[in-house]
Amino acid sequence: MRIILIFLLLNITVGCGRTRVESKPAIVQETRSSIYDLKMKSIDGSVIDFSIYRGKNLLIVNTASECGYTPQYADLQKLHETRQGDITILGFPSNDFGGQEPGTNEEIVLFCRNNYQVTFQMFEKSAVKGEGKNQLYNWLTSKDENGWNDVEPNWNFCKYLVNKNGELVNFYGSAIKPLSEEIMGKI
Repeated sequence: MRIILIFLLLNITVGCGRTRVESKPAIVQETRSSIYDLKMKSIDGSVIDFSIYRGKNLLIVNTASECGYTPQYADLQKLHETRQGDITILGFPSNDFGGQEPGTNEEIVLFCRNNYQVTFQMFEKSAVKGEGKNQLYNWLTSKDENGWNDVEPNWNFCKYLVNKNGELVNFYGSAIKPLSEEIMGKI
């Protein structure tokens, strides 16, 4: 939500039958919502307050189990294991693209653990685009919320990088690999 407050300071002078109004420059203050205000359900159903991510770089990825980009789970896990102090990986399974995440939360957990040994934080399956998108993806894809970006994911494994100050700093398409120089250079 964007709130704009404008304060106009007026200097009114009365004399000789005339009233003169002088305005001083307006002070404009913008406020946006913070990613740290969000609460989302993890894939096991527990609620995670995003304030726990304050001071951490976040790589947020919409995932799917039956996609050509699914092997990126391995790189996401490697990034999680090798750069845990530098970046926190958050996975958001979604069935929005080609029906490539048809499983239940339980099936997704088993698939990720059995095939890619995923231990980074996964969230419940949800929409990441359109009218029904979850509140995080609403924040990630609304200029009014994040300050600059309105690009929704256009396929599975799109990535959003949020810096330690809670600012969205970059969007990466599906083809950009988690261990690519484009991402590693920003961490």
